[in-house]
Amino acid sequence: MDQNLWLADEFEASRGHLRGVAYRMLGSLAEAEDAVQETWLRLSRSGAEGIDNLRAWLTTVVSRVCLDMLRSRTAHREEPLEPNAPTGPATHASTHPNPEQEALLADSVGIALLVVLDRLNPAERLAFVLHDLFDFSFEEIARIVSRTPEAARQLASRARRRVRGAAEPTTQLAQQRELVGKFLTALRAGNVEGLLDVLDPDVVVRIDAASAFTGQYVEVHGASTWAGEAVKQAKGARYAHPALINGDVGLVIAPRGRLFRLLRFAFRDERISEVQVVGNRTVLDTFELSTLDEGGM
Repeated sequence: MDQNLWLADEFEASRGHLRGVAYRMLGSLAEAEDAVQETWLRLSRSGAEGIDNLRAWLTTVVSRVCLDMLRSRTAHREEPLEPNAPTGPATHASTHPNPEQEALLADSVGIALLVVLDRLNPAERLAFVLHDLFDFSFEEIARIVSRTPEAARQLASRARRRVRGAAEPTTQLAQQRELVGKFLTALRAGNVEGLLDVLDPDVVVRIDAASAFTGQYVEVHGASTWAGEAVKQAKGARYAHPALINGDVGLVIAPRGRLFRLLRFAFRDERISEVQVVGNRTVLDTFELSTLDEGGM
């Protein structure tokens, strides 16, 4: 078989794996496709001579490409762009990933996980993804980030603490999770009675200007006053997922894994007594977020 055709076939066999690695690194399907395409270009230029394990080589290369992209993104303080995905090797033609495709992929990875990964610095994100999600050794990771294996271990450890949080499972957290789960189920179903069952009758709801329909800060008192309106304005509920917010169970609203809004709760007598809806980007960045014990890991 022609060498180029063989390389293209072998690359296509690893494309799904490489896309999975890149997506977890970058949190963007279009950028992941770009990283995979760049990996193909590097392979086609260098050939397979001297490569003992092609899949491992490809994974290392796509990881380095992603690391460069993350560092560039951090340096420019920009959200990743969504360009058209480039054409793949040989006769393969990638299509521009649509929002539905990306939403499905984000759900499969774990929305809360993607949101928290986005808070890590590039080296921490790479170390965590490669070690905890793809079983890379710290020696392999060290070569990619140009650090010692011990430093790579520390990167992964720091990332793991931030991803999983410091909170140990407790009865209190279990109760919070149950209440928030019922809240979210009722909101998605448009079930006003279901909301009233979990809300304190005197609940206080505070909605910042970035989240309010009016564009101005709103404060609402009373479950019966707010529940009906909440159902009417609940289009974003399908993007909401439980997460730990400053150590308590809340909801992150993250279309395609990008944090857009969050809901914090206070609890009293086995009901939700306060709801805080935050969409202001500056304020969002001040919260400590981590996944729940089963949150997409």
